[in-house]
Amino acid sequence: MRLLMWWSGRALSSAATLLGVSVLIFAAVRMMPGGFAETVLGPFATAEQEAELAARYGLDQPVLLQYGHWLAAVGGGDFGVSMISRQPVGAELLARLPITAELTVLAVAASALFGVPLGVLTAVRARPGGGGAAGRLLSGLGVSVPEFVLGSLVVFVFSRHALGLEVGSWVPLTQDPAANLATMVLPAAVLSVFAISVTARTTRDAVMGVLVEPYVTAAVGRGESPWFIVRHHILRNAATPVVTLLGTITAYLLGGALIVEHVFNLPGVGSYIVQAVGRRDYAVVQAGVLLAAAVFIVMNVLIDLLVGVLDPRLGVLAGRRS
Repeated sequence: MRLLMWWSGRALSSAATLLGVSVLIFAAVRMMPGGFAETVLGPFATAEQEAELAARYGLDQPVLLQYGHWLAAVGGGDFGVSMISRQPVGAELLARLPITAELTVLAVAASALFGVPLGVLTAVRARPGGGGAAGRLLSGLGVSVPEFVLGSLVVFVFSRHALGLEVGSWVPLTQDPAANLATMVLPAAVLSVFAISVTARTTRDAVMGVLVEPYVTAAVGRGESPWFIVRHHILRNAATPVVTLLGTITAYLLGGALIVEHVFNLPGVGSYIVQAVGRRDYAVVQAGVLLAAAVFIVMNVLIDLLVGVLDPRLGVLAGRRS
């Protein structure tokens, strides 16, 4: 019963969140300077031409009526048609989603593979001369550099010098996995820098909190090796905040993919949305943001379930009595 109540509450809160996001994005795209008709027809278009184009796409109707029609269509699985390409938005997003998903997975994997060991190392060596200061400096630099700055620098360097990695091109994974990985390494690396830095900081704080626990002191007194203590005592008890962060970062990286895909010219969902914003393609922007919100909600639910597995005291059934 408690689990059913949790799922019901989550479903209601998720639906309310998506509804709020739909209202905000629907209003925001129509408040951007330069409407769709002006962007498509140019500054010298006549009022009659703009009125004709607006009528063709229903933009001459009251805003509330436009929103109602769009929301009803989305509820039925229809995200509309792109005003520029005249193609179904849902089909376009599905075709581009694997590229963004691959980029995000690579960035999250890099965050875990590099951020967690760096955080553990800086925590264990957080003493004068222990080397922790270097790790803190690196994580601070990673947090401070925006993706578009780092991405532009990487594109400039690798396009000027033949360093063995492709820039500005993309090969489908199903066509040539090796060539695909070569084109995705640099975008994934740029996207993961911030995530690695935040993961390292969070891991460091979590590990330092565990290091002062009595059972760690007792393990040291028993003469257990440092690696055994880290693996069996520290990582297991410091995993909950790190896993929670990695789940949250996954949703954040989907937003960062907008910039990275645009900089590296990857045909993913991010670059699709960025282009749609510039062209005032309302249907694409609305569907893309709604999709990102849905992914964020799903990730939060998965995080809650995984945290319950790692630490039953914090799970969805915490507090249930037998």
